[in-house]
Amino acid sequence: MRMTLTLDDDIAEQLMRLTGEKTPLFAIRHALKDYLVAVRKQKLLALRGQVQVEDSWRELRQLDMKE
Repeated sequence: MRMTLTLDDDIAEQLMRLTGEKTPLFAIRHALKDYLVAVRKQKLLALRGQVQVEDSWRELRQLDMKE
């Protein structure tokens, strides 16, 4: 997807410095990817305590060994 963004020069420079990228385009891509990872982590952590996981790995391993 192609789009046009208008950023403050100061923000673009800070972003390039923090991400280590040499161009604003790569810095924005880097920052967006990092942001998406962080949001996914937050959503997974929000599920803590809401998902019941049955710990049956020993039984499953025994079944695998029988075959």
